[in-house]
Amino acid sequence: MRQRHRMAALVALLALAAPAWAQVPARPVVLTEAGAVAGSSELGVEVFRGLPYAAPPVGDLRWREPQPMPSWRGERDARLRANACMQKPGASLEGGGDPGPLSEDCLTLNVWTPAGAGTAKRPVMVWIHGGALVFGGGGVPLYDGAALARRDVVVVTINYRLGALGFFAHPALGERSAMNFGLLDQIAALQWVQRNIEAFGGDPANVTLFGESAGAQSVLALYASPLARGLFARGIAQSAYGIPSHTREKARRAGIAVAAATGLAGADASLAQLRAVAPERFFGLSDPATNLAPGFIVGDEALPRTILETFQDKQQAPLPLVIGSNSDEATVATAFGLDPAKLIERLRAGRVLVKPLYPGVDDNDALGRYLVRDLAFTAFARRIAYLQSKRAPTWRYYFSHVPETQQAGATGLGHGGEIAFVLGTADTCGCMPAPFTAVDHALAGQTAAYWLAFARRGDPNVAGAPTWPADSARRARVMEFAAQPVVREGFMQRRLNVLIGLLKAAGGVLGPD
Repeated sequence: MRQRHRMAALVALLALAAPAWAQVPARPVVLTEAGAVAGSSELGVEVFRGLPYAAPPVGDLRWREPQPMPSWRGERDARLRANACMQKPGASLEGGGDPGPLSEDCLTLNVWTPAGAGTAKRPVMVWIHGGALVFGGGGVPLYDGAALARRDVVVVTINYRLGALGFFAHPALGERSAMNFGLLDQIAALQWVQRNIEAFGGDPANVTLFGESAGAQSVLALYASPLARGLFARGIAQSAYGIPSHTREKARRAGIAVAAATGLAGADASLAQLRAVAPERFFGLSDPATNLAPGFIVGDEALPRTILETFQDKQQAPLPLVIGSNSDEATVATAFGLDPAKLIERLRAGRVLVKPLYPGVDDNDALGRYLVRDLAFTAFARRIAYLQSKRAPTWRYYFSHVPETQQAGATGLGHGGEIAFVLGTADTCGCMPAPFTAVDHALAGQTAAYWLAFARRGDPNVAGAPTWPADSARRARVMEFAAQPVVREGFMQRRLNVLIGLLKAAGGVLGPD
């Protein structure tokens, strides 16, 4: 904090010394470990965009652990949105909006903090974007942190390497190399937060992770990673999925296929040749053998074992967790390589067990959609909550409210549909098909209040709102975010028990392998 005060005092003295005609509104300036950054003031919030937390992963730093960012002199302009990490152009547009310009030089983060943060140590909320680990960015308008920051927290959104630049194995890298470079980036960003966030008015001892889809899976991976210990206090996993991770050998085969698809000699390509390939070449490859989305790779220091195995063996971080999913998660089925109708066919004898769980549903496509939702999301959330509740307080939710203007013909709230309610960005993101109604806004305010309460003290309960009881192995309880939040006892309990048993008996049923 002393760094912030010294810089603010200097800015004030310079303003006093300038002639009246030359004085302009001072931009907020913060001194980070690498140098001063000058942000912007926006309706009661100070915003700092494109802050580098690691050196650009280009040239010889491609497929290496993130390296320290060199310091700079003078003030770094932190008013404009920085590059998003390389991805297929346009892929993010359907997942929340334009991530901004694309570049391999992308290891940056954004900070929103209440104006005049002073000496207060505010709770910090770090958002990890989704996108199947192949698209998205911290600068997507849907993820703007201003609305939450106005409610007295510091919000951080991050970029991390994606696709073959972020999750990659190949013989040229060696047999014991890192593979989850994107996960290592997330860890480096959290380390930056620990070292720097106090200068922005945040409390490094009170950091909450939250993210959706691949961002939620990242939250769980950080619980499982021994390299992330001590970097956060709790987490919220929105629509994490039970899609199998990849072995090193499978990732190695995919890396060889990537090399071949970019015109190199497959397994015989050298590291120098791989690093010389233009980054754009790694995205938009048509061969399914090159694609590892949306799973992590198991077997490096960042993720030694699968998330589920780590939780089953009680080796994950013993920290409070909120986890849940939405009522129509099957909207993302094709992105995950899942065909709802074919899933029914793959179940074979399991269909006899499954069909009675969905009375009145005879159409294979409809049954498949419910199964994708429940096998990949609802049951996985229950399974993780059950395991985490043995280590730390855990709360589970189910988001079913569809914005009122979108309810006609809807079968539930689609994948990612809760984000605007959580972040309060429905009116500003430019990504909603129609404005929120008063009912939608009221629910958004309540949802954010629960998330903020959890970030402040590790318990989501809010005075004057329905009590949200913890979930546990003994007593299954879920907060359903309908038009009015309501607690459901034994929510889908029989169905989820059967599906979890089915998953244990035939673990590969969800995977494309």
